[in-house]
Parts: sequence; C-alpha cells; structure tokens
Amino acid sequence: MSSKWTELGRMLNHYRYLIVIVVGILIVVFIDDNSIMRRFQYELQISDLKKQIKEYNERHNTDSERLRQLRRDPKAIEKIARERYFMKTDDEDIYVLSDDEKPTQKQDETTE
Repeated sequence: MSSKWTELGRMLNHYRYLIVIVVGILIVVFIDDNSIMRRFQYELQISDLKKQIKEYNERHNTDSERLRQLRRDPKAIEKIARERYFMKTDDEDIYVLSDDEKPTQKQDETTE
C-alpha cells in the first residue's frame, strides 16, 4: 500500500510543473469569472447591443424627421389621417383595396 503512495508521490513530484500549468489553464479558460469563455460571451452580447443601439438611433432619426415634418406642414397630419386611419372629408369616398390573397380551400373527399 505504501509503495503505491510513494509511486504516486514521485509521479506528482516529477510532473508538478505540468500539473500546475494545466490546472492554471483550466481555471483561466473555463472556471474563473473573468475566463476566456465568459469574455467571448460578453463580446457577443456587446456586439448585439451595439446593433440594437444603431437600429434604435436610426428609428429615432426617422421618427424625429417625421415629427419635424408634422410640425411644419399641417397637410402632413391630414395625409397620415387619410392613409393610416382612413379618415376622409365630407365630399370624398374611400375605397380600400387589399392585396391579400384569400386562402384556397382544399377539397375533402367527404365534401365531394
């Protein structure tokens, strides 16, 4: 029994630097809070958030321009009311044309 322990002790003593390096690499890559894996995940999150910020800034710019246009031109309000809310003046008629296709019904054997 003691010969197994002495043999294990000699092996560990012989490879102690290799064992310390391997354990250190495992800690740095996988286990630690500042590990390489987490850093990679954080970089992916940052890139996604930057894309969202860019989209929101573009949306903000277009909405701001639209708001400026509404403040300058009262006919723009009328245009939006007609297009989006189907409002009309007393002397006009509105016809709504749809591009949607109606789903085709499949013929069942029981209905024929």
